[in-house]
Amino acid sequence: MNLRRKLLLVALCTLALPVAGWLYVRQMETLLREGQAQALVASARAVARSLVATGAALPQSSRGWYVQQAANPITVDGYGDDWAPLTPWSQPLGPRGSVLLAEDAGGLYLYVQQRGTQRSRADAGDAGALRADHVVLELDRGDIRLRYLLASAAPGPFDARLLDPPVPGWPDRLSGQWQEDGGGWRVELRLPNALAVDRLALGIYDAAAGGDPLAVDARPLWRYSSVLSQELARLAPEDTRVRVLAAPGWVLAQSGRLQSGGPQPGWFAALVYRALLANRVEDAAPWTQDAPRLDLPEVARAREGRPATVWREGETRASVVLAAAVPIGAPGRVRGVLLLEQASTTVPLLANRALLMLLLTSFGVLLVAGGILLWFATRLSLRLGRLRDAAERAQLADGRMDDLFARGRFPMTAAEDEIGDLARSFERLFVAIGGYTDYLRTLASKLSHELNTPLAIVKSSLDNLEHALQANDALPPEAQPYLARARDGVARLGMLVRAMSEASRMERAIAAAEAEDVDLREVVRGCAEAYRPLVGTRTLACELPDAPLPMHCAPELIAQALDKLLDNALSFTPADGWLRLGLAAREDGAEITLANQGPPLPAAMQGRLFDSLVSLRDKATPGDAPHLGLGLYVVRLVAERHGGSASARNLEDGGGVAFALRLRNMPRQRL
Repeated sequence: MNLRRKLLLVALCTLALPVAGWLYVRQMETLLREGQAQALVASARAVARSLVATGAALPQSSRGWYVQQAANPITVDGYGDDWAPLTPWSQPLGPRGSVLLAEDAGGLYLYVQQRGTQRSRADAGDAGALRADHVVLELDRGDIRLRYLLASAAPGPFDARLLDPPVPGWPDRLSGQWQEDGGGWRVELRLPNALAVDRLALGIYDAAAGGDPLAVDARPLWRYSSVLSQELARLAPEDTRVRVLAAPGWVLAQSGRLQSGGPQPGWFAALVYRALLANRVEDAAPWTQDAPRLDLPEVARAREGRPATVWREGETRASVVLAAAVPIGAPGRVRGVLLLEQASTTVPLLANRALLMLLLTSFGVLLVAGGILLWFATRLSLRLGRLRDAAERAQLADGRMDDLFARGRFPMTAAEDEIGDLARSFERLFVAIGGYTDYLRTLASKLSHELNTPLAIVKSSLDNLEHALQANDALPPEAQPYLARARDGVARLGMLVRAMSEASRMERAIAAAEAEDVDLREVVRGCAEAYRPLVGTRTLACELPDAPLPMHCAPELIAQALDKLLDNALSFTPADGWLRLGLAAREDGAEITLANQGPPLPAAMQGRLFDSLVSLRDKATPGDAPHLGLGLYVVRLVAERHGGSASARNLEDGGGVAFALRLRNMPRQRL
């Protein structure tokens, strides 16, 4: 992974800023909600205390029969079609029974259901009616209490029998409808409004289950109160909806409407708020305004004397509703529950605004930080690239330093940062390497100059010694071979000294060679024709391109390099072997190859063949001229003078070696 990608990863760490900010905004939204919830609970408690202080018509007990308002006319026929809208809020009566109470301008309607598969029938006037399935209805008003027996031996209309002494102004019997099927039986009747009962007692007797045939459950009647609703309208805060509930959750009064003042957030802001910021809110369905009963956990906690709050979805887009339920009455004697609801778009708007500012700030910081890091990484990469390129160009393949230091100091050595320290270290290193390389390059000429005088002294001393001994006939025959060996060693040392001097002169000559425009194909062809008499019994093949190959080069240097390659190839090619000289055009110049039959190159020597004083030939025998390994070194110098390279490889079939000379056009001299 390069430096810019690493710094990009570091820049991505700045994303922790918007994440932390997002968590902060969520915490802020939670705190805003808690503050608003505490304020609404305080308002609800104040309204509840005001209701108690003003003596509002509140329930006196925790149990009662709730009378719903009939939305449609009810026909007393014993069937539940007219009661369908009210059925979800039926009230339990006994183990398997239920009751529905409704009223309209026509009176108070009663609908009792009993589930069961067994049926014991008798009319209310029969002697055994109390032992059959029946309903006991008790009407209370003040001190007056009358009980009626509701029973029927068959489906259809029936007359209820009065169980208590008659009271003037109260009916002696009640008429109703009795219906039954395989799942149970139903009783429906209507009480006139003139009775104006304030308590109602009901009891279902199941003959199959047994029990007290006259047992009833007496409770007061609860209704929706317009008077209490007006009192709530006077006490409730603005833009809130307040409801008074009986302890089981029946709505006794309500006032106000949910109105979210202020600007409404757009659809995108609403989506952002609900997806990223809002904590969980409850569904709005159980809180419908038309429900006669709210069976909610918050109402249950308030009934136990503990205030409770809940956030739910609002009616408008992106709005939320805060509901607070508080008990009405003293602890231990709760008379009801006050439910106060308030819609709010302030929390979503504030949260969205904070998130928007956070995102804009974070995005700006991220852009600036990313841009600075990218600029820094790019600049650092470019500087390191310059340093790398300078280090790669500072030294040529033969160890010589190029003209980098001739043009000035090493790049970026004046910088005061770590890159500058590294550049100065490189500069000191290359200065030391350049000095050592120059010393090694001039070592041959220095040695040849310094060794000439000692060699001359040794040679003259050997000559004088031999003449002196021969003149006096004092040279023993057994000493003659040692004297010859000494002379041979001096001669070999002299040839080595002359070869080193010649190599130094050759480098200077190659560097000073001038280029001209020639057809390289003709240069190679001329060399091949000149080599044919030299190869003896060996076979020499020459492969040249069909078209001329013009090149701006030094032809005498190329011919000299080919001479060295041929001399090297003849040393390893057997007498009946073959040689193959080839020329091919390349995109950036030309390539000359000379392949010969012979032993393959050792793998360890392939990278060192073109160095100075390196040779694979057998050591010369005494009296032979020593081989110094300068031929292939000259070939490399010629290739580098032409901007190319020299290489050697084994043939794929293992039958020989191929040397390649890559050449490019030499730069033209400006006039």
